[in-house]
Amino acid sequence: MGKAFQKFIDRHVSVIEPLSREMNLSFWKASISGKKNDYERTAALELKLRQVYANREEFEQIKVFKNSGKIHDPLLQRQLTILFNAYLENQIGDAIIKKIVSLSSEIENIFNTFRAELDGKPITNNQIVDILRHSTDLSERQKAWEGSKQVGPVVAEKLLDLVKLRNQAAQHLGFENYYVMSMTLSEQDPAAIGLLFQDLADRTDAPFRELKQKIDQTLAGRYGISANDMQAWHYEDPFFQEAPHISKVDFNQFFKDQNIVDLAREFYSGIHLPADSILQNSDLYEKLGKDQHAFCIDIDRKGDIRVLANVKNDEYWMSTMLHELGHGVYDYYIDPSLPFLLRTHAHIFATEAVAMFFGRLSRNADWLEKMVGVPENLRQSLQVETKEALRLQQLVFSRWAQVMVNFERELYGNPAQDLDSLWWQLVEKYQFVQKPEGRSAPDWATKVHICSAPVYYHNYQLGELMASQVHHFVLSQVLNLRSDEWVGFVHMPEVGDYFREKIFSVGARFHWDDLLKHATGESLTPKYFVRQFV
Repeated sequence: MGKAFQKFIDRHVSVIEPLSREMNLSFWKASISGKKNDYERTAALELKLRQVYANREEFEQIKVFKNSGKIHDPLLQRQLTILFNAYLENQIGDAIIKKIVSLSSEIENIFNTFRAELDGKPITNNQIVDILRHSTDLSERQKAWEGSKQVGPVVAEKLLDLVKLRNQAAQHLGFENYYVMSMTLSEQDPAAIGLLFQDLADRTDAPFRELKQKIDQTLAGRYGISANDMQAWHYEDPFFQEAPHISKVDFNQFFKDQNIVDLAREFYSGIHLPADSILQNSDLYEKLGKDQHAFCIDIDRKGDIRVLANVKNDEYWMSTMLHELGHGVYDYYIDPSLPFLLRTHAHIFATEAVAMFFGRLSRNADWLEKMVGVPENLRQSLQVETKEALRLQQLVFSRWAQVMVNFERELYGNPAQDLDSLWWQLVEKYQFVQKPEGRSAPDWATKVHICSAPVYYHNYQLGELMASQVHHFVLSQVLNLRSDEWVGFVHMPEVGDYFREKIFSVGARFHWDDLLKHATGESLTPKYFVRQFV
């Protein structure tokens, strides 16, 4: 039976390997050009790939292998699980697959090419964020924030149609809705994830409320208003998912005269995870029509890994480049001898964990001092300020993640409800940001992840939990330091060696929880995140 299954895998990979590479290259091209025909070609290739997994006869073969109990080799067992879940998700018929792929591609194209208008002129996301970070003109801030929401009415109806299509597909396969199906097929228990997030909400409620008051008092003083009058546009991120800069230290000052890309390159080389080939293939600066976000993509599972970014000389983009290259080196250093189906990360939140581990370093005093240099008059206060800034960022993001996770669960549970109101109820509950008076708009539809990465956001927060767990292990077991030591890992090759050996090289040969046991000796636990930040 094992030999028969290996033959099935070989035939399957001979089809999907070149097809997935072609699709990834097409997506890369579309993300840079913004051209509708490039997105349409990507959608056509995605449809072709999904149709491979929609083959009913092949799915029946996989079920025979699965039910036989005769697949004993661990690598074959793991590939069997991956194939079963991938095929099951696509047993919904060509018609609905075509609708889902076409509609999601259409919406994603709108998001990537849409430019808000401010005073009748087009404005980029970077320009909106720049206004929200620096302007003290309250009218300009409000206009910029409202501009960031202009895409909502354009895509809301299409997004809702997409949600209903996804639910229809999930229910056809016997799942309650798409939210439940997506988690289940990614080997996660929706109920367990829900309990974990509720526990985090409870643990972070009081400390975040205290920090939020400090944020509001600081920003209100900056704008000359009362803390009670704070509105959504008074924060430095359109979703308040990034912590505002209320520190006495302006972290942007360390990067304004630096080459962000070269700093990231130098850091990864110093920990024995050189990323030169990744950067060589990447597209890192703004262009007209280009996707305004950042991502990393593994084109072929053979080393062609690329980062798309829109780099500016500030702390946000320093963190982003460290983050995206974290994804990149993970994929790059997977054992190339592994079977194609296992030559990827163990789980999406595992690669997020690695990216977050390194992305945090842009607010690490030791990293800043060794990588960019710190003026003498700042060295004493910097360690305290960076710790507080990172804690603030983690709590702000954790509460934002609660909004997204709870909204998507309710969205797929009942897409017919008043989603505009639900969105602001959750924002007020978890972020303590009041709904603007008279506001009536589909602000929920302005978050691109609802289209392009559905039921994904919980993985960001799980990634933060794993990042803290790995952080504790690296300090205490790899470097033999106190677990609360403030270390930036600069020129510490043993850190890169640990990641490559314990996390990267094994690819997807383990279930995600077994990977954590392999890498840290424990199952996933929130205790290290709580200890570090709460």
